[in-house]
This record gives sequence, structure tokens and C-alpha cells, in this order.
Amino acid sequence: MPRPLNILTLSTLFPNAASPNFGIFVERQTAELASRAEADVTIINPIGIPPLPLRGLAPYRALADLPEHEHWRGLDVHRPRFRLIPKIGGSRNPERIAKAIMPLVRKLHHAKPFDLIDTEFFYPDGPAAMRLSNELGIPFTVKARGADIHHWGSIAKCLPHILHAADKASGLLAVSKALKQDMVELGMEGDKISVHYTGLDSKKFAPVDRAAMKKELDVPGPLFICVGALIQRKNQALVIEAMQSFPDATLMLAGKGEEEKAYRALADKLGVQDRIRFLGNVPHDELPGLIAAADISILPSKSEGLANAWVEALSCGTPIIISEAGGARELVRSDTAGQIVEQNGLAIANAIKAILAHPPAPSDVRASVNHFSWKNNGDALVKLFMEIVGR
Repeated sequence: MPRPLNILTLSTLFPNAASPNFGIFVERQTAELASRAEADVTIINPIGIPPLPLRGLAPYRALADLPEHEHWRGLDVHRPRFRLIPKIGGSRNPERIAKAIMPLVRKLHHAKPFDLIDTEFFYPDGPAAMRLSNELGIPFTVKARGADIHHWGSIAKCLPHILHAADKASGLLAVSKALKQDMVELGMEGDKISVHYTGLDSKKFAPVDRAAMKKELDVPGPLFICVGALIQRKNQALVIEAMQSFPDATLMLAGKGEEEKAYRALADKLGVQDRIRFLGNVPHDELPGLIAAADISILPSKSEGLANAWVEALSCGTPIIISEAGGARELVRSDTAGQIVEQNGLAIANAIKAILAHPPAPSDVRASVNHFSWKNNGDALVKLFMEIVGR
């Protein structure tokens, strides 16, 4: 058997002790890849730290305290620091990252040469990987996940870096067909882009006795859940508005973010605050039970690639209500899986009423994502990497 590929995975999106859910889907994909006999994987997770006095703020203090090298859930992870200029420094981040991590990469490459750089978020990671690729003389790939294209691709100073990296990469990946099309419209070569769907732990995300779980959660009526950061892009305000139409329902918001204060104020204003539970960041291992207990999972995002939260909800037997964003129609192909709605509270309320009136069987909902698995995800990744390095 030929020796394993030696892969450097570069991702600014990766969990750590300060943010254990941040980019957990990247961790799951990388763990699957690392479990394969065909691959040895080293992860570099650059950590951005701003200059004083900002670095003294709580979020950055926690990041600064992270070890620079650790074994994280069985994975070999390096966390070198780079200089971050919040809000205004985004266009320089690829350069700063490459400069900061180059000495470490050279050292690791000298000890055991890498065959390929696997980049797990398009910006700033892709353009940074391009610089490493030039230095080491090895190929690199870049995976697009959604916000890295929709947000950073809309910034004039960043777009040229994105397109240059796309041109130089040996392979591009997108989490949905819809995101691939967005990348083509941005100016990338379509034949170069492989659709690479997320994985899924279907044993963990599985249906439960919903009535019993709701009783355990002290929820007597309908239960809805939104899983995602509390940010404007995720649009949870619309779900809070829709709650006015369901006086016996409870809404769980699993996530934290900059909009939490505004969402709490909105709930108070609409008189639904007693029926909305702000759960904060829920450990990933605790999410399946909450999702499976819910009658509906709702996430009317303004933009997405293909949200892991959608796939995990369907695997739990919980139908979804989502907006026309990213790969929505690649998942919701019938009323069994849920409904795709316009981004307004009335449309969400009407969809909730329709699903509650005719709830699909959890087993049928779950069947809609039976082609998603971490095995399939890993198989596709190994195949692509082998082709790129000529194995």
C-alpha cells in the first residue's frame, strides 16, 4: 500500500476551548479524513488577536490563552497567532496569516513534506493557502461554505484575492449546487468546482419519543427550535414575530450572538418573552435531543451555503422551515421535509400552521437525508485529493 497523503488542513474556522462549537462541522470533516488510512492530517487553525487595548477584551483574552499546539479531540492542531484588525482589516488578513504561519509551515514541511494543502473556508484562508502553496511548491484546494463567498465576495477589496486564489487552486469545493452557481457568477471556473455535501452523524441525530422529550423539557404545546448564531444574517427576528400567532407554542433559540439583546427586546415588545427560551451556545452533543423534541426547526437565513442545522434537523425527524437560500431546494424536495418560505413573519406563521395541521412521520422526514454521511463526505474528499496529487 502506498504511503498516506500528508495533508495540511488550514482553517480559521475550527473549534477551540473558548468556542467549542465554532466550525464544528470542519472538525467533523477533518476527523473523518484523519481516520482514513490514506491520509495523515495536520491542522493549522490561525487565531486572530488584535493589538492593545482590544486584545484585553474578554473574547480575545480567551483566545490568547489557547495553547499554540494541542491534541484536540484526537486531532493534531496548531493555533499560531496573527495580527487581526477588527472591522477594517479584512483585506489584509490573508497576507497577515501567511506571514505569521510560514515559519511553522516550513518547519513542519521540512520534517515531513506535505503533499497538499486543504483549505476549509474560502476567505481569508484560500488566499493565505495560495501563498503557502507558492512557497512549498505543492497544490492546494479551497472549500466554500456560504458566508465566505456571500459576505467576503461582496467586499471590493477582498474579491480580487478570492478570485486569484480560485484561479491558482488545483481544486475548488462547494457545499451545495446553489453555492457552486454563486461562485461561477462571481467569476470562478465552473468545471473546477466539485459539489461536496456536508456529512452527518445519523446515529447521534435521530428521532426520539417527541412527547416524552417535550414533557421532560416542560413544554405542553408545540415546540419550535432555531439553531444558529444570533446574528442578522440568520434572521431569527422573523421567527420571534411569528410566535404571536401561536399563543400555546414555545421557541428555543440555540446560539449566541450580537443580536441577542435586540431579540430579547423584540420578544418583550411583542409580549412573547415568556415563551422564548434563549439557550445560549448548546454543546453539540446536547443538540440532537433538543432538535428531535421540536415539532419544527426554523431558520429563515438571508444567505447560506447548505446549513448543517438543516441536515441535522431532518435526520432527527424534524421538518424544517427555511428561506430560499443556498441549497434549500437540494434538501426540501417535498412537503415531507418541510417548506421554503419568503422572509417575513406571516409566511413563516402560515408554514408553521400547515406543518402542525399535517405533521409528517419522523421516519419519512429522516429518509430525506439518508444520503448524507461522514463516510460519503470522506470518500469524496479522499478521491479528489488522490486525483490532484496524481495517486
